[in-house]
Parts: sequence; C-alpha cells; structure tokens
Amino acid sequence: MALTRKVTMKLRERDPYCLHCGADTELQIHHRRNRGMGGSKLIDGLDNLLRVCALLNYQMEQDSVIAEEAREMGWKLRQWDSFDSPVFDKLKVQWYQLDTQGNKIPVDAPSYLI
Repeated sequence: MALTRKVTMKLRERDPYCLHCGADTELQIHHRRNRGMGGSKLIDGLDNLLRVCALLNYQMEQDSVIAEEAREMGWKLRQWDSFDSPVFDKLKVQWYQLDTQGNKIPVDAPSYLI
C-alpha cells in the first residue's frame, strides 16, 4: 500500500497506539473497509484507515470471532457499511468519529449498542 507521506504522518499523529491493546510500536495501517486485491485507492481516506498492532491486524483477517468483534468496534467494515461508523478506543473507553481530515472526534456510543 503506497500512501502519501502526509496521510502517513496524519495517521501517526491521530493513532499513536493500537485501539485494541495499547501497543505503540510496530503498528500497521489497517483499512476498515478492505480494498481487496488491487482494489481502488479511493478508499485510502483517513476515515477508512487505522493504525493497529500486527496481531490485531492479522486476527481481524483470519479469525471470524475477532473479525465480528472488530465490526462491533468499528475497526472493520463490511462493503456496505458507511465510513461514518464510529470506532471504539478500548484504552480511553470512548467512541470516536473519524473524518477525512485525520481528526478523531468523540461521539456517543452507537444506538445499536444502547
């Protein structure tokens, strides 16, 4: 995946640790909605990208139980899910809306969880 330096720097600022475990080293860039093999770069926006630990990144793709938890937390999206779906930060116990500018805006829990 070839992201611009600007996007990579924004991600480092916004996501200094894994939202799942808190690891702050060796983080990988994860597409919430997969690009697929050679897929469109149009979904390389900051609202679709997260930095997560290598273990979580691997497990979200290989383990159906982890993948479902990741969907509930907004870390993984189905093809029809909106990028407006919030993400949950387990360390801060807070939901965030990701925007296309690289911001993480605190929001209330999604209504399907209340």
